[in-house]
Amino acid sequence: MSILIKNGKVVTAAESFYADVYCEGEKIVAIGANLSHEADKVIDATDKLVFPGGIDPHVHLDMPFMGTSSSDDYETGTRAALHGGTTMVIDFILQTQGDTLRNALKAWQGRSQGKAIGDYSYHMAVTDFNDDVAKEVVEMIEKEGITSFKTFMAYKGALMIDDGQMVQLMKVVRKHGGLVTVHATNGDMIDSLVAKNKAEGNLSPLYHYLSQPEVTEAEASGRFADMLHYTGCPGYIVHMTCEGALNAVRRATLRNQKVFVETCSQYLMLDASLYDKGFESAKWVMSPPLREKKDQIALWSGINQGLVQVVGTDHCPFKWEQKKMGENDFSKIPNGHPAIEHRMELVFSEGVNKGKISLEKYVEVTSTNAAKIFGMYPRKGTIAVGTDADIVVFDPNAKHKISVDTHHMNVDYSCYEGWEVTGKTDTVLLRGKVAIENNTCHLKAGDGQFIPRGKTSLTI
Repeated sequence: MSILIKNGKVVTAAESFYADVYCEGEKIVAIGANLSHEADKVIDATDKLVFPGGIDPHVHLDMPFMGTSSSDDYETGTRAALHGGTTMVIDFILQTQGDTLRNALKAWQGRSQGKAIGDYSYHMAVTDFNDDVAKEVVEMIEKEGITSFKTFMAYKGALMIDDGQMVQLMKVVRKHGGLVTVHATNGDMIDSLVAKNKAEGNLSPLYHYLSQPEVTEAEASGRFADMLHYTGCPGYIVHMTCEGALNAVRRATLRNQKVFVETCSQYLMLDASLYDKGFESAKWVMSPPLREKKDQIALWSGINQGLVQVVGTDHCPFKWEQKKMGENDFSKIPNGHPAIEHRMELVFSEGVNKGKISLEKYVEVTSTNAAKIFGMYPRKGTIAVGTDADIVVFDPNAKHKISVDTHHMNVDYSCYEGWEVTGKTDTVLLRGKVAIENNTCHLKAGDGQFIPRGKTSLTI
């Protein structure tokens, strides 16, 4: 099928210009003014923006957690993502301690193959590093197209590796052209604060927040940067929330070190005042927790300063009955919130529309940088001749409200209920096929492809 998008304002990370875009098969074939190509379908993008499909490099679909699983699977999660203009996600495979990376990969392939509607890839979380796992890391990079490896500095006994294992993993990953990502919080400090609050009878969701103060994230972020500097390995801090952690990365630049940083839409827009709502606050229990207004200012500034490269979601939804597992103990509340559908629209409305970031920066942090950092550029993450025709036609002036009544995520509440948003996804193409049009998904389970990845192409 051929598609011609006419009269839109094309936006990339580098520039904006008025042009037509012609797609044939899965690729963009031509870009130019007043293209005369005959097409099977013509989309009029007058007064609309045309930019590359969003890439969310931090999602958890159908993820086992605390005796339950996140409520969006690959079908519902990628469909919701497409409705919001995100055409590609990267999920996290979790190695079971004592088991192999290969077995973990098989488990996640079983969850995704034949179910994904949008395109996807995987990060591999290494939770038990040893000589055998080191060999598997090389196999993942060279044979499976999985080039990023998640580590945890928290969740001892389930996911956490120690600093010695971290350094050895970094050495292997660096040698073979991969990237190490990290959940950077000081797990020992957090565990002690959780135990103290529980012993004192402080069991409401507020104490989830109070058990993870800013220093726990700032310290771990600095320590991770130091290990990267020692090993020479490229690294990426996921879901950064606060000024203290950002300053740890800022200090690393003084020794000419580059550390990639991701924040998430919720940390740019929501704050810790939401933990003062009794048990309803469980909707916003995530790790790290929401922070303060001053941290939002720091993160928006960090985006413009080039210290924060990516805005993801850490999408990990749980239905209200699942959240109620922790009704009498905050430490039993499943961590995570639904966000995959609204990232693109929220960041546009709160960022571009309110003058915090430019249109080009918006495309950079929602799509292009993720493609470059995680080895998919230029196939993904831009609008150019020869790239995958992952395209969003976006109405920058459409006003609408976010609500559980209209979202497509498989969860029975919205963390942004009633938010008024300016800017709405109109039409979405995935590899040259119409995925979303007239608020309807035209693709089916199995249309999404696994995208193998290479080395990072963003300058370190």
